[in-house]
Amino acid sequence: MTDAPPRVGVITFPGSLDDRDALRAVETMGGEGVGLWHADHDLRGVDAVVLPGGFSYGDYLRCGAIAGHAPILDDVKAFARGGGPVLGICNGFQILCEAGLLPGALIRNASLRFVCRDVFLRVETSQTPVTSELVPGEVVEIPVKHGEGQYVATPEQVRMIEGEGLVVFRYANSRGEVGGAANPNGSLADIAGVRNGAGNVVGLMPHPEHAVDPDVGPTGGQPLFASLLATALERAGATA
Repeated sequence: MTDAPPRVGVITFPGSLDDRDALRAVETMGGEGVGLWHADHDLRGVDAVVLPGGFSYGDYLRCGAIAGHAPILDDVKAFARGGGPVLGICNGFQILCEAGLLPGALIRNASLRFVCRDVFLRVETSQTPVTSELVPGEVVEIPVKHGEGQYVATPEQVRMIEGEGLVVFRYANSRGEVGGAANPNGSLADIAGVRNGAGNVVGLMPHPEHAVDPDVGPTGGQPLFASLLATALERAGATA
C-alpha cells in the first residue's frame, strides 16, 4: 500500500480547453494531477487517465477524429487493456469513440445550436471508475457545453449497449425522469455517457470538472472524481 495520493494524468491536445480545469478538479478532490502531452508515448506512471474537453485540432474532419490517432492514444489503449481507468469528458468522449475505445459516435445537436447549461444526470450503474461512489437511480447536476453532443449508434450497437448495461448516465430531470426537455441535444435514449464492456473506460458529454467547487456552481462532479480517485488509489496500491 502507499500513502501517496493517486496520480491522474490529463492529456493536452492542440485545442484542449479544459485540461487545466480537469487538473484542478483532481487536485481539489485530493489527487495529484499530472499533465500529459498528446505527442508523447509516456503516461508517466499514472494511475488513471483523463481526456479533457475542448476542440482538439479545431474539430476538423469530425470532433475527435484527428486526436483519436494521436501518438499517446497507443499508450492509452494499452493502459485500458490492462484495466486502467480512463475518463473522456466532452471532446474526450468524442476522441474515445473515434479511437474505438467506446461504442457509438457524437454528432451535431438536434437543435443545431450550441448548448451551455446545467443538466441532471441519472446514474445507471455503479460498475465504473467514476460511479463507484454512487448508486443506480441517483441524480447529479453537472453542466454541459457542446455543439456536437448528440449520441448516436447503430441498431446493433444499441442492442449491445442496452443489453450489456453499458449506459452510465442518462439525461433526466431533478427527479430522475428521462425524456423531453431534460435531453439537451437529442441523444439516443437520453444517453449522456457510456462505458466499455470491461467497465474501466467511460465517456460522458457533461463536464464534472466544472462541478466540484460550490462557490461557482453545482457540485455533482464531486462524487465522480471521488470515485475516480478511489479507483486510482486502489490500482496504485495493487501495483505498489
